[in-house]
Amino acid sequence: MKKIILALFAITLFVSCQKEDHGDANLHITGNVKGLRQGKLYIQKVVDTALVAVDTIVINGKSEFESWVKIDSPEMLYLFLDRGQTNSVDNNLPFFAEPGEMKIETSNDEFFYKAKVTGSKNQKLYEDFLKIKSKFSNQNLDLVAKNMEATKNSNVQQLDSIAKASEHLIKRRYLYTANFALNNAKSEVAPYLALSEIPDINLRYLDTIQKSMSPKVAKSLYGKMLSKYIADRKKAETAEVK
Repeated sequence: MKKIILALFAITLFVSCQKEDHGDANLHITGNVKGLRQGKLYIQKVVDTALVAVDTIVINGKSEFESWVKIDSPEMLYLFLDRGQTNSVDNNLPFFAEPGEMKIETSNDEFFYKAKVTGSKNQKLYEDFLKIKSKFSNQNLDLVAKNMEATKNSNVQQLDSIAKASEHLIKRRYLYTANFALNNAKSEVAPYLALSEIPDINLRYLDTIQKSMSPKVAKSLYGKMLSKYIADRKKAETAEVK
C-alpha cells in the first residue's frame, strides 16, 4: 500500500513539474522538418508591426521539434527557419495558431510549400481562402505580362482594355474576401482577413463583417483590432468632410 501511495505521489509530482515548466502556456506545437539536421527554429508573433520571437528551438541532429506558447486568442504566428549558412526566401511559415494541440510537418528543401499544419480550424479556413486568392494572383500575373507586351508594342487600345480588366479583377478579389470573411464571421480568421487583405474597402463592408462577428470573435485580438480600425477610419473620414 505504501509503495502504491509513493508511486501515485511521484506521478502527481511529475505532472505538476511538467505544468510548471510550461508556465501558463496554452498552445502545444509539435512538428518535424524533414531533412533538417542543423539550425534554429523561431516561433514568432507580430508585436507593434515587428516580428518578435516567443520561442527558440535548436535543431541538432534531430528534425522533430516541440514548443509551448501562450496566446490570448487565436492569432497568426510564424515559424521561421534559420539554416545557418544557407540563405533562402523559403524560410518563413505563417500559421493561424489556436490554444490546444497543433502539428506542423514540412521539409528542409521546401519549408513553406511542403508545410502541413493541423489542429486549428482557423488555419483550415485560411488555407481555403489562400487557394482562391492564388487564382486571383495568377490572373493578375497574366494581366501584367499582357501589359508589358502591349507597352512594348505601344498598343494603346489594348493597354486601356488591360487596365479595365485589372480594375475589375481587384474589385472581384475584394468582394470575394469580404464575402469569405462575412460567411466565416464566427471564426477569428474573419477580422484578420478584413485587416490584412481589404483594409481600404468601403466601410460598409467592414461594418457588416464587424456586426456579424460572434461575441467571442469580437473579444479576440483581431476582433478588437478591427473594431478600433473601423472607429479610427470613421473618425478620420468625418474629419475630412468637415
